[in-house]
Amino acid sequence: MGVFTLGGLTTAPASTRTDLLAPATLAALESLGWLEQVGVVEIDPDISDTAATRDAFGLDASHLANCVVVAGKREGVERIAACVVLSTTRADVNNTVKRMLDVRKASFLPMDRAVELTGMEYGGITPIGLPAEWPVLVDSRVGEQDVVIIGSGVRRSKILLPGRLLAELPSAQPIDGLGLEVAAG
Repeated sequence: MGVFTLGGLTTAPASTRTDLLAPATLAALESLGWLEQVGVVEIDPDISDTAATRDAFGLDASHLANCVVVAGKREGVERIAACVVLSTTRADVNNTVKRMLDVRKASFLPMDRAVELTGMEYGGITPIGLPAEWPVLVDSRVGEQDVVIIGSGVRRSKILLPGRLLAELPSAQPIDGLGLEVAAG
């Protein structure tokens, strides 16, 4: 398996192109035994942002997922989580995420800290290979997708995999309504 075709993208099994994965992503895929179930495809790093990837490869936005890192503090202790939502939505940081982290205020982690703590490139951060203590909040709609496109930990490639696998990550917490619909216009 590990070969997916979606829009203008066709993947190779991740096991055959480990050079396209961040070290933490590769280690996690090996540990999970998913190298044959996940596909990876090389792309131009200049089009790694979700909208650019969608446009360049003629993809339906409902197949692209974003991973954002969010943090808040409670009693002086920082609490960090990753949120995975479809590109047609945005993470409900002010309500759902704040409640899940049990903090008064949650906000996106600054780019430099996200890169430092994940060991991944900004614009390529993926839920696969994040620090084990971080909860990975996965919008339930992501898990319902037959195939979803996410980052690989580096900007020069994308991972394609069944959405259900993201909900099966060891620290995953599937959540109904994590992603809020983005207003058109």
